[in-house]
Amino acid sequence: MAYGHVSKKNGVTYFLHARVTPTANGTRTMYFFAKEVKAADDITKALDAVPAGYQVVESEATGLPLLKKA
Repeated sequence: MAYGHVSKKNGVTYFLHARVTPTANGTRTMYFFAKEVKAADDITKALDAVPAGYQVVESEATGLPLLKKA
């Protein structure tokens, strides 16, 4: 089951995803939240938990969840 975060501002549930992208020095993992669980493929997948060393914070202006290094 994908990790979901309910926004305190608007009550919408957002699901955490990770996307691995190639770079000149190897690969980079980018994390993002989406309103729906996206289908898993070779590049993007839904995560079951917040990655170690990160915490979920909410933007005060928009209510969107963001990952922040702890």
